[in-house]
Amino acid sequence: MSAGLVTGVALLGALAGRAAGPLARVFTDSPPPAVRSPGPVVPVSDPDLAAAAFDSGRPADDLGTGRGAGAAALAGTLVFGALAATRGGDPALPAFLAVAAVGLALALADLACLRLPDPLVAAAAAAATLGLVPVALAGTPERLLTALAGAAVSFVGYLLLALLPGARLGFGDVKLAAALGLPLGWLGWPTLGLGLLLPHLLNGVVVVALLAAGQVRRDTPLPFGPAILAGAWLAVLLV
Repeated sequence: MSAGLVTGVALLGALAGRAAGPLARVFTDSPPPAVRSPGPVVPVSDPDLAAAAFDSGRPADDLGTGRGAGAAALAGTLVFGALAATRGGDPALPAFLAVAAVGLALALADLACLRLPDPLVAAAAAAATLGLVPVALAGTPERLLTALAGAAVSFVGYLLLALLPGARLGFGDVKLAAALGLPLGWLGWPTLGLGLLLPHLLNGVVVVALLAAGQVRRDTPLPFGPAILAGAWLAVLLV
């Protein structure tokens, strides 16, 4: 893909980032349920918790406004631009971009409220399916089977992790992993494997850094959705 087209896609990503906040806010207006941690039950919308966990304290109503909107636009530019630069010749690129656009909203929702709204997760799965099916039917139907297998493997793997005693994974994380398993599986088993591994490595680094900085406690609930999304994005770029 030419530099001009990559730049155009990156600018489209900036628009997607700008739209991510308002889209996330639509699905996070209702008060989320309390999250049980080893300590007392804490409402995840509590501004003090948000400040401790993310050093922001921004309620869901502020999603997509102020400096947050600029950061989301920058993230969209980076995500879309990198996808265009590395997978510009792939006919499945529109599907990856559509999933990434929904992923930006999911990341913001999880950061603000520790929630991965089911409608947004379903939208990510639908974007992957509707984008990949025509490409598969045009000449590579076997890749669609691999994509479905990737979704199944991701779902089962994360479900087992979520059911472990003391697990911090929620079922929203399980469903998001299954949705992202579609595009990861489409690219093959090495990409899928890396996409399943990287989120845990990324999240571990973030947690250690926050603990070292005194920003969180060991029992502070933290979002895992952004790590799932970032890990999948990096796997698409690296493999």
